[in-house]
Amino acid sequence: MRRHVSLLGVLVAAILTACTSVDDRVARPPGSDAPSLGVGRSGGGVVRLYTSVTQATVDAVVSGFRAQAAGTEVEVFRAPTGELAARIAAEQREGGLRADVLWLTDPLSMEEYDSQGLLAAWQPTEAEGIPAEYRSERYWGTRLLNMVIVAAADAEPLPADWSDLAEPAYQGTVAIPDPAFAGSAFGALGYLAQADGYGFDLYRALRANGAVQVQAPDEVVTGVAEGRYEAGMTLDFSVRTALSNGSPVQLIWPSSGAIAIYSPIAVVAAERDRSAAQAFTGFTLSAAGQGLIAGTGWQPTRSGVSGGPEPAGDQVSPDWAAAAGERDELIAEYQAIFDE
Repeated sequence: MRRHVSLLGVLVAAILTACTSVDDRVARPPGSDAPSLGVGRSGGGVVRLYTSVTQATVDAVVSGFRAQAAGTEVEVFRAPTGELAARIAAEQREGGLRADVLWLTDPLSMEEYDSQGLLAAWQPTEAEGIPAEYRSERYWGTRLLNMVIVAAADAEPLPADWSDLAEPAYQGTVAIPDPAFAGSAFGALGYLAQADGYGFDLYRALRANGAVQVQAPDEVVTGVAEGRYEAGMTLDFSVRTALSNGSPVQLIWPSSGAIAIYSPIAVVAAERDRSAAQAFTGFTLSAAGQGLIAGTGWQPTRSGVSGGPEPAGDQVSPDWAAAAGERDELIAEYQAIFDE
């Protein structure tokens, strides 16, 4: 069951400059100063993909597409959201965006590019299988990142929902990621700040209870695994990865719902042949592409695709279509609480 809550807005600007999560780990070749552009060109068409998505997921989808679209090559520039945004901005200043496809971590970053007129308006037939809440006229969700609670394996009592993290039993032992740094933490702020029963009162209660701010969701999991914290807010992917490595943590699905953030893909509106870019985007949204995404540990947006993790309860989200306003106010109010 998915439940969705409207809000007036969440911050876009900081996402574009400082969003880091599990998707922002970039493997660079030894001696390289920038991510590799991947495979070489061939005569069957080229897709230049700019992305902040996890390497294993990108590799799986690109390999699947190349096997299906013989002769079409994919050049990949993969970087953290902030670095990717910097490259896009530089290319715009220098004559135009060189990417054919953008595949990003969160919808707020993509909405910013859409508002600049950078995205092509078209509808791939494969998008019909994506739920309406995870698509727009120019971009479509490929997978879900769920914000959940991580707790130590021996934590007692166990938190059941976000407000439990502000209880005296967890005084000084809770970590939360910085919404001015991590896009997933932005999604959580956007939802919780406007949700009935939470609002900024939750953040004030967390701060008063000694909650610690770290940069990224992965740091929350690491801190809990190492015993520096008892619990915190993070991504389900991060917790499952830690569990697979034997870390003494546990994943708790909030009783009010995990905060679901969808990872969108779009074709760039450029004065060139977009057929290969459209084919790659369609493949990523297809049952085959979604199956490859599920195989790398993410929940696909397309229903009926097996292999990915199943949600352990409700999922809630901000109203992304209304999330472009009041952006500075949200982060300013949060920082007034945690940066004082």
